[in-house]
Amino acid sequence: MLRGRRAERREERTDGDQRVHYRMRQRLVSIGDDYWIETDRGERAYKVDGKALRLRKTLILEDPDGRELAKVQERVARVKDSMEVEDADGHRMALVKKALISPLRDRWVVKIGDGPDLDIQGNILDHEYTFTDGRTAVATVSKKWFRVADTYGVEIAPGQDPVVVLAATVAVDMMAQPGR
Repeated sequence: MLRGRRAERREERTDGDQRVHYRMRQRLVSIGDDYWIETDRGERAYKVDGKALRLRKTLILEDPDGRELAKVQERVARVKDSMEVEDADGHRMALVKKALISPLRDRWVVKIGDGPDLDIQGNILDHEYTFTDGRTAVATVSKKWFRVADTYGVEIAPGQDPVVVLAATVAVDMMAQPGR
């Protein structure tokens, strides 16, 4: 019975609009640690490689075959609470930075190199937030889709670059950790 409900929920999420769902680990980032971002079917989609031997906090997003797709790293002493996302050739794909802090909601911005910027709003620490392009939701982050304690989901709309969205999610997670 339980397995049937999970399958129904998965079908409800994937039928119709073809949104892509990924499973992430909460407090996923420890420099030096590696982990997998999986689809909601349990398939390994991307590997996050925490590089320990770097001066700046750096994570590499790789495909399942080990090819580097993006590098997420702290900016050098320029802007507090910002991280750059670069492609494998070192070109900036995005800059993720904290835009505003309010008592109830955090607000972040993802400056996209060759597309519309994305706003991130919601409860970052509880992993309940949305990426928008100003008008429409392009990705949603939520713990509601998975029952595992340290797991949350990222649902990405069709036509969006999952590498940029997932790298931005990783950056926000790193920057939002208390005591960082």
